[in-house]
Amino acid sequence: MGIHQPLHITGLGALSALGTDVPAHYQAVCERRVPFQPLAKLLGADSPHAASPAAWIEPRALLTHRKWSPVTMAALHVARQAITEAGWGAAELKDAALVVGTSRGNAAGWLGPWPGRRPFRLMAASNTIHSEPAAAISIEFGITGPNQVLASGCSAGLDAVGIALLMVRAGLAPRALAVAVDLPLVPLLLDNYALSGLLATRFELDPYHPRSAGFVPGEGAAAMALELSAAGHPQVVHYGCNADACDPVGIPADGGRTPDLLQQALRLTGQPAALCPHATGTAVQATADPAAFTRAFSGARPSLHLLKPFVGHTIGASGLLESVILARFLRDGRLPPNLPGLHAPAGWVLPGQILECCSGVYKLAHGMGGHNALLVIQPP
Repeated sequence: MGIHQPLHITGLGALSALGTDVPAHYQAVCERRVPFQPLAKLLGADSPHAASPAAWIEPRALLTHRKWSPVTMAALHVARQAITEAGWGAAELKDAALVVGTSRGNAAGWLGPWPGRRPFRLMAASNTIHSEPAAAISIEFGITGPNQVLASGCSAGLDAVGIALLMVRAGLAPRALAVAVDLPLVPLLLDNYALSGLLATRFELDPYHPRSAGFVPGEGAAAMALELSAAGHPQVVHYGCNADACDPVGIPADGGRTPDLLQQALRLTGQPAALCPHATGTAVQATADPAAFTRAFSGARPSLHLLKPFVGHTIGASGLLESVILARFLRDGRLPPNLPGLHAPAGWVLPGQILECCSGVYKLAHGMGGHNALLVIQPP
């Protein structure tokens, strides 16, 4: 088995403020729909974040269960979608690999009460904070193959796909399910984001605006079913990651080692048609991203396609959720549009229309602490 053998994406799952399945996400992006609302509608008018924009999952009942936490319920929801679409039965599920990525784990079920969740002592729950979603998926679907949980911050979703890819290529499993999930709209987490100056105050997310100063937090979950032999599907052809080794929180203004990651992908997979950057909306990202892209692409430049303006920043779920949306467009040999009116970095293009695509797309993500991750996805 070749170390560069692609994996075919045979099943997709998505859950966010844009909808409860992949078709709803596809339609919303095609229609350029934005779901941001004031947090007063979710947390109440007395919340210190009442006027701040956010994007959350409806209906809330979908996240409520007596046994499992809300994060776990979101993970189960998208896992079921991807498994069903891939057509995996008990035999295929039994020896599949499972990799789950998250950032804050089950914070939404631990740091504060959640309606319908059983009471428990902190260390007497069904599993530990980060691994309950993986445990639940393995139990509910009978997955007994290799099992990993990643908590690499905002890059966790891409890392989940990357580790799944490496497991299958190494012969540890014949197929893999990658899942990513995060529900960051918890008062304690929002307090800390706000104190760090990371939350947006405007009801728009324009990541490369000259005065861009914060992200719109959002809830999300996503899943991908990955197989070696399945013609006619988009493919994951490359995963790479590295570290800036610079700062425990920030990103180097020149893009750190992200250009190295992009150049490695260029050498291995060729010139991409498009680049979907992390593009959170923070001031440091608005500076570091264009610097990294310009250092990496000395010749032809891919178009930029920003998806957080549609779904918000879903933290540990963001990389996989955006990859799922990209994969759905790539099934038809197309690229998603950008929202109208977004500011493009100097020398780069943000197409406002759906484009045809016949080559690879790069998806980037960055976790706090300087962890950078990249996937390359190709149309069928």
